[in-house]
Amino acid sequence: MRSLLALVLLCSASLVQAAVQTREIRYQDDDGNPLIGYYAYDDAVEGDRPGIVVVHEWWGLNDYAKRRARDLAALGYHALAIDMYGKGKHTEHPQDAQAFMAEAMKDPEAAARRFDAGLKLLKEQPNTNQHELGAVGYCFGGKVVLDAARRGEKLDAVVSFHGALATQTPAKPGVIRAKILVEHGEADSMVTPEQVMAFKKEMHDAGADMKFVGIPGAKHGFTNPDADRLSHGEHGGPDIGYDKAADESSWKDMQVFFKKALD
Repeated sequence: MRSLLALVLLCSASLVQAAVQTREIRYQDDDGNPLIGYYAYDDAVEGDRPGIVVVHEWWGLNDYAKRRARDLAALGYHALAIDMYGKGKHTEHPQDAQAFMAEAMKDPEAAARRFDAGLKLLKEQPNTNQHELGAVGYCFGGKVVLDAARRGEKLDAVVSFHGALATQTPAKPGVIRAKILVEHGEADSMVTPEQVMAFKKEMHDAGADMKFVGIPGAKHGFTNPDADRLSHGEHGGPDIGYDKAADESSWKDMQVFFKKALD
């Protein structure tokens, strides 16, 4: 009886220990800016696993971006939510978010170096397969990961959720390495139909392997459960909104996409 009880306790302990683990990692980009990454992995998964960079919305490195890193870790990936603003700062004030984003994107080359620092950090983590790498981005982060693909980063797969599609650095033919998935809400008032058309043409002309999914009725921010609250916050808010069906369908699309491109 005691042996059976001991076995049950041992199995229970193993189940508790085998779970998504997280930690914050302080790092710098090549310009010396202090950054904070949020790393997540499942310690039950053995051997090398693909690595995924997660890039936050314009709000900054908040709990939502960290949750998405944990979600990816639960799927068996090594995920790192990177810091594009510095010092892990984030906000719920739209004016602050706009200012943070403008500052981060005013110099495309500096923004690229900041992304590169996060990608490098992910590749340095134990058991991250440096030859199977992807990136996902939300809102502002969608633009960041699409720009990474545009400049030919060594990524296998890039996914943009309700991301900005316009860019200062359009792709040139033959440069894009990554397969691209774009999940776009057709009721997104922040991305114009003209920008959608221009993006599709840009990707076609560049010879990109790109899939564009337009989701009827979905607004900007459709994956974030906090979007409704933030759109009606005390400071006022942008035209964003959560859509549970769009969130779930786009996440399923991503899983199928990553299975083909990474696993």
